Amino acid sequence: MAVGPGTLPTLHPVAGFRLGTTSAGVKTPGRQDLVVMKIAPGATTAGVFTQNQFCAAPVQICKSHLKKAMPSFLVVNTGNANAGTGKEGYQDALDVCQSVAEHAGVALDQVLPYSTGVIGEKLPTERIMPAVPAAFNALTEDGWLDAANGITTTDTRPKAFSLQFDYRGVLITLTGISKGAGMIKPNMATMLAYVATDAKIEAQLLQSMLSRSADLTFNRVTIDGDTSTNDSCMLIATGASGVEVTETDSELFEEFSNALDKVMLELAQAIVRDGEGATKFVTISVEQAANSAEALKTAYAVAHSPLVKTALFASDPNWGRILAAVGYAGVDNLDVDALQIWLGDTCIVENGGRAQGYTESAGQAVMSREDITIRIILNRGNKQETVWTTDLSKDYVSINADYRS
Repeated sequence: MAVGPGTLPTLHPVAGFRLGTTSAGVKTPGRQDLVVMKIAPGATTAGVFTQNQFCAAPVQICKSHLKKAMPSFLVVNTGNANAGTGKEGYQDALDVCQSVAEHAGVALDQVLPYSTGVIGEKLPTERIMPAVPAAFNALTEDGWLDAANGITTTDTRPKAFSLQFDYRGVLITLTGISKGAGMIKPNMATMLAYVATDAKIEAQLLQSMLSRSADLTFNRVTIDGDTSTNDSCMLIATGASGVEVTETDSELFEEFSNALDKVMLELAQAIVRDGEGATKFVTISVEQAANSAEALKTAYAVAHSPLVKTALFASDPNWGRILAAVGYAGVDNLDVDALQIWLGDTCIVENGGRAQGYTESAGQAVMSREDITIRIILNRGNKQETVWTTDLSKDYVSINADYRS
């Protein structure tokens, strides 16, 4: 189940970045579940990762390898998270990296590993490593869609986005894929994302741009309030276009930053729209807050409330649940008489209670939509923050109850 049509745009190849997908049978025989990505020499790579303290072995290795060298290859397996596997799991991830490194003739620390799937089970390296050559044989700049399918787990559809813009006669491309449907919470949520561009960007600036964009996109989505052990989001700049993005060229810097934000937001929102069991895509906007922290605190209180989420699933305009979540969000000295809450274009709360003129039928009309916006106006300042979430359905419970079956 997913919200919206899920149609994908044309996925433009990115010069200097190739992807190859094959089947290793990690969990399901015959499933396309192993992806290798090859990065051209001279490219730069940046990454942001889960803030879960129990981070998986691949995340630990990615962080370590990125400190030593710019990567030449990324390798992704689905079906097994290789998390909670101790020293053995760490060595298993290194063994997979070594298999890729030996096949490509590069150093071990030039390979970054990624895993997603069930936590606490041994990584079947005996199936993954023999499949590496087939992934290499499949490498192509047009491999984005196969890779988008190859990195999915409980996702019901692939997630990808691509755009191009002209800068002084040169076409600059950004293309990306993501996966995730459950165990999604801000601070890098079970998600993986890979975005590549043919722009040239110095490594430190690339990291800064990725961190900023991820904070506004992937760190603003939540499905169930669980932060995964394996979340990773990577940005690769191959430089093949010959156009260099720098902060001194403010025009290009702004245009590229806007393009990156659009790609990242599309990929992040696609995860929400494909949330496990989701029937609603919900935008929660907190306006006129005193600062960003209290705006986000309020938005997440509503987004994580099981009572609000189940009301959304039932299309029940039970506005009292939203009001209660705002009240316990922890905003200091909140003036409840000053705030307003809107459900779509219908004001549901003002002057400390039910809005004058509000009708159940008006609320019902909004709650029956697939796309719903909840606006919370605190009237305390000029800060605004937005998060995106889903409802909580019976299917979510079934999917996660049967996940290891």
